[in-house]
Amino acid sequence: MTKTLDIVGICGSLRKASLNRAALRLAGELMPPTMKLDIIDWRGVPVFDGDVFAQGLPPAVATLRERLHRADGIVIATPEYNFSVPGGLKNFIDWVSRGDDHPWTGKPVAMLSASGGPLGGARMQYDLRKVMLYLNAAPLVKPEVFIGMAPSKFDAEGRCTDETTKKFVGDQMAAFERWIAANARMRG
Repeated sequence: MTKTLDIVGICGSLRKASLNRAALRLAGELMPPTMKLDIIDWRGVPVFDGDVFAQGLPPAVATLRERLHRADGIVIATPEYNFSVPGGLKNFIDWVSRGDDHPWTGKPVAMLSASGGPLGGARMQYDLRKVMLYLNAAPLVKPEVFIGMAPSKFDAEGRCTDETTKKFVGDQMAAFERWIAANARMRG
């Protein structure tokens, strides 16, 4: 019997109708049958404050940290804000990374991004990849998925209408399944 891989999805945009939320749902739909996506809501995470951290992790952060610890892998779909990682998402990552037992260590992470422009969030992904490497996560390097001109590839309900995009995202999720297995073997 094959274990179902528990995959946590994080959307860098909090908007309900976000193209990146649609891309994240698409990733979940195209995952191999051995993977199951659970998109988390991180709205309750406060702005990082060292004085608050000195008193302990806020309950919302502690709950999300535990959820990420239990996951076999994490998929992040996020827009690019001002050529980089959205501030709210970076704040979430910073909170979760506090402490010696943070859940990013060794965690397989796949990234994808959707934008209205032609680059599809590429600059943000390169910054996010640097952050993940610093946190000792295990980011999937290839295939990269940058969904440029995204409004033309999703309908009003957030369903992907572009076969090429579906193929790229499906290929990435298949590679992510293999990446999780390879990382599990390396970690013993």
